[in-house]
Amino acid sequence: MNSYGFIRTAAAVPSVRIADTTFNTSEICRLIAEASDKEVSLAVFPELSLTGSSCGDLFLQDLLVKGAEEGVKKIADFSRGKSVTTVIGAPVPYRGRLYSCAIVVRNGNIKGIVPKTYLTAEEGRWFASGADFLSSEVRNDGTYLDNGKDCVREGFCGEIRYAGQKSNISPDMLFGIGHCTFAVELGNDMWAPVPPSSFHAAQGAQVIVNLSADREILMRDTYRKDLLRQHSARNICGYVYASAGFGESTQDNIYAGAASVWENGQMLAESERYSMESSLTVADIDIQKIEVLRRRNPLRIISPAGTDASTYYRNYERRNIGDPCCTDFESRLFRAIEPHPFAPAEGLPERCREILSIQVAALMTRLRHIGCRTAVLGISGGLDSTLALLVAVLATDRLGWSRDRIVAVTMPGFGTTSRTKNNAWALMEALSVTCREISIVPACEQHFKDISHDSALHDATYENSQARERTQILMDIANQTNGIVIGTGDLSELALGWATYNGDHMSMYGVNGGIPKTLVRSLVKWAAENRFGITSEDPEGRSVKDILLDIVDTPISPELLPANEQGEIQQVTEDLVGPYELHDFFIYNFVKSGYNPEKIYFLARKAFDYDDQTILKWLKTFIRRFFNQQFKRSCMPDGPRVGSVGLSPRGGYIMPSDAWSTLFSEDL
Repeated sequence: MNSYGFIRTAAAVPSVRIADTTFNTSEICRLIAEASDKEVSLAVFPELSLTGSSCGDLFLQDLLVKGAEEGVKKIADFSRGKSVTTVIGAPVPYRGRLYSCAIVVRNGNIKGIVPKTYLTAEEGRWFASGADFLSSEVRNDGTYLDNGKDCVREGFCGEIRYAGQKSNISPDMLFGIGHCTFAVELGNDMWAPVPPSSFHAAQGAQVIVNLSADREILMRDTYRKDLLRQHSARNICGYVYASAGFGESTQDNIYAGAASVWENGQMLAESERYSMESSLTVADIDIQKIEVLRRRNPLRIISPAGTDASTYYRNYERRNIGDPCCTDFESRLFRAIEPHPFAPAEGLPERCREILSIQVAALMTRLRHIGCRTAVLGISGGLDSTLALLVAVLATDRLGWSRDRIVAVTMPGFGTTSRTKNNAWALMEALSVTCREISIVPACEQHFKDISHDSALHDATYENSQARERTQILMDIANQTNGIVIGTGDLSELALGWATYNGDHMSMYGVNGGIPKTLVRSLVKWAAENRFGITSEDPEGRSVKDILLDIVDTPISPELLPANEQGEIQQVTEDLVGPYELHDFFIYNFVKSGYNPEKIYFLARKAFDYDDQTILKWLKTFIRRFFNQQFKRSCMPDGPRVGSVGLSPRGGYIMPSDAWSTLFSEDL
């Protein structure tokens, strides 16, 4: 089975009985069996899950500690023959001290024991800190001072005989499950100013698991989620968090059973808090994506020498403990796939507001810096030119310019329909910009004669000559009015090369170059409802909002071929190059996530209702055009980079114009 770079994880919250290790062992085993049935590779249980975290001074009772050890032994025996790696919490005695530990169990074997480092004052009553295993007297050259003598540090792992097995105990161990490397921290470790997991991640841990027993108070859950979101994003890692739940003592504290799985700042799954039943929160973490993002943003850790924190990154050793489950990700994937990653429904209004602010600020800076008199735009009545015009209007308003310094030119050609032409005029007039109409038909007909081209032949020459004629007009008007041409082409068109070279492909500043087509539509709609909802009306009585919403509903077309007999658009872009929602999905996952085409195909089949052959057809088109059309992006004009995906050769996606797509096409 193909893992597609995923690993299935689970945050398990068992119902516990305080100090009843027999019951707790049984419940943990039951959840391990459930995790195995769901093909989970890594299951994480709360802190001190074998005893309960609320035992207080009972932790000083040797009978309880031995009962927990016996429970670990039973769990290890139960895990034989199962490929799920389990991390459970128990009190572990070592050299006369007691530690709150995470115990990693796999197929009957204890693979390692990780003690908690950061303790509360209350916990210090019963437990010692994992810092006992670290030295603060470490020099820059990797040696440390031992009774006044220099010696080379041998490592951090202590050896322990526990639950009938010989194992290692240390706070800084890495564990390998196939292509996944994970590390462990417990409870308060995550809340420390410099958590152990930050160093674990720097040494290669792609997933951090946290065994916790966090008490609930007002707004604690919100703060905890903010911390998990930021922590997983800052370390570019997966994070599996399991906290104590029902059955923990309510003497003065409430435990809600908070469990969640995170990936690079995004929550993949969470439990229902305050449940009386045991729960298993399952999610598939994308290890491949984490690795790609880390290569793009390599972690850098600089810690002051001589501190406990500075020793964390020394002498790590990855312990390979087995392979992941043979998980059938094809039949079921435990994660949501966002079909519109550039324009997700959640937070879309805030996203639109911020993007327009970025575009406007960028254009204001350029206009003021070069001291031009006008901003010149070609207005087609389509989405891209509409968004560029709205940005220009908002920018001139902010600069205190009169809107008549925006020169908006509509240039009807052979394929212009009455709907787009009327919308272009209505919008220009309603926004009170300088309006001009220049037909390109006579100039193109003369051009066809000059180059001996049959105007009845509707080929690339016929189409592209119209785009280049429009660009020439705009450039010359910009010279005439001491202005600059504002480009309208978007990121999706740049990715596919769906633009005429030195035609609509070129401008003096492109405000839409960082925005994909699916987001352009959302931005125009948001602007209609939030920025231009109350404005002047056109002669037909339509408000700017009405005009904009009609443009949003207009099929996307370059209108370079004549309309049909009914005067309607005949050349629909998405019929020719493919649905933009598919291409934007491909762009995002290829450029940002670094996925190979096979994985993109797999995810697209999960995200969309298109049949497999349709997705495959347009994905092949995307791969071919993305590689073959790079030369158009290599000379694209300046423009604001809006999001994490950019195609500018000056810091976006840097790619040679002559790269071959063979390897990527064959991957499909």
